[in-house]
Amino acid sequence: MKKNVVLDTNILVSAAISPNGNPAKSIEFLRNNEDIQVYYSREILAEYEEVLSRPQLNISAGTKTRIISSVISDATLIAPAASTIKLPDESDRIFYDAAKKSSAILVTGNGKHYPAEKFIMTPAQFVALFN
Repeated sequence: MKKNVVLDTNILVSAAISPNGNPAKSIEFLRNNEDIQVYYSREILAEYEEVLSRPQLNISAGTKTRIISSVISDATLIAPAASTIKLPDESDRIFYDAAKKSSAILVTGNGKHYPAEKFIMTPAQFVALFN
């Protein structure tokens, strides 16, 4: 059964900084598993680009391009409508709405920024789905 997935930006940042952790493994699963379909929106792509370019993160342009490309190369672009659910950080709405629209798992390292819903998972929980 195909699993739909939306990745929060913190997963890409963590994968770039720590290539052996669960966030990097999550991205590796995306590349190597035909049973996973990634979804993103223009707003999500813009956030990926902006955050991974922040000088304080010290992520090279090559690493940024490689990680973003690996996530969206076979992904589906969607345009979800904005929800009205209360979130502690409004910038996370784009990920929540994309996951709801695409009936996807939202993989995030910031679970406390979202409501406690079954479709929201940590990278470790996501990786455990495939082990």
